[in-house]
Amino acid sequence: MPSLKDLKNRIDSVKSTRKITKAMQMVAAAKLRRAQEAAEASRPYTERFNAVLAGLAKAASGSDAAPLLLRGTGSDNVQLVVVMTAERGLCGGFNSSIVKLAKTRIAALLESGKTVKIMTVGKKGREQLKRDYEDLFVAHVDLSEVKNIGYPNAQDIASDLINRYEAGEFDVATIFFNTFENVVTQVPTENQIIPAKFDDVETEGAETGYVYDYEPSEEEVLATLLPQGVSTAIFSALLENSASEQGARMSAMDNATRNAGEMIDKLTIEYNRSRQAVITNELIEIISGAEAL
Repeated sequence: MPSLKDLKNRIDSVKSTRKITKAMQMVAAAKLRRAQEAAEASRPYTERFNAVLAGLAKAASGSDAAPLLLRGTGSDNVQLVVVMTAERGLCGGFNSSIVKLAKTRIAALLESGKTVKIMTVGKKGREQLKRDYEDLFVAHVDLSEVKNIGYPNAQDIASDLINRYEAGEFDVATIFFNTFENVVTQVPTENQIIPAKFDDVETEGAETGYVYDYEPSEEEVLATLLPQGVSTAIFSALLENSASEQGARMSAMDNATRNAGEMIDKLTIEYNRSRQAVITNELIEIISGAEAL
């Protein structure tokens, strides 16, 4: 049975932990608001941009002049998996849910005989994947020094991917991230960005029935817009990830704070019982000594 001093030390320790988790919860809540606004603000632009690209891609599909980012290499043997996670932990299952989805996809690709290469964005994903697939790593992007995710960060990642693609290092690139829904719900998502894929995108003019003519040709416009589309997809994923991370962290720290409070209550009850037992024993000894006289 722990002594009174041990119980007191444990109570003080848990109280200190509760202060930290409460502070982290408040910080995450403040960051979540900004991150959520940024993620939600980016969605209409991303959807509209993809609709324009989808219309152009439909018109240019099958053309030998179509950009490489649209027509692909004609093969899918070499797959690049881009796993986008957080730089820090203490955010519940945020990182592990993305890594779990990526691992499932990697295992399926390897089983089907594909060559898999892995690029990680964020330290936590790299740490988890390194245990099983260290030999498949080809690149890592460190954003630990970046305070606010911006479009230039996405452009740097997109530029690296496009350069590798044009150099023939891979045939297909897919990004893995969490889509933010609310504080307690973040949906692990995979999205093929190279070559461009628009299966679920409503094309421009579909609602009105209008047909657009482009000047210069669709192929020339696509050659300019497709690299921007890759950057936009990555930027959208980074924003979704940022909001999801803060939501997951706020929820995790809230649970930790409440658990610490419950533990303090239990330890306090145990401390009071032990203290009462010590007092009772002392009284018995005093009474017994008095009766012996």
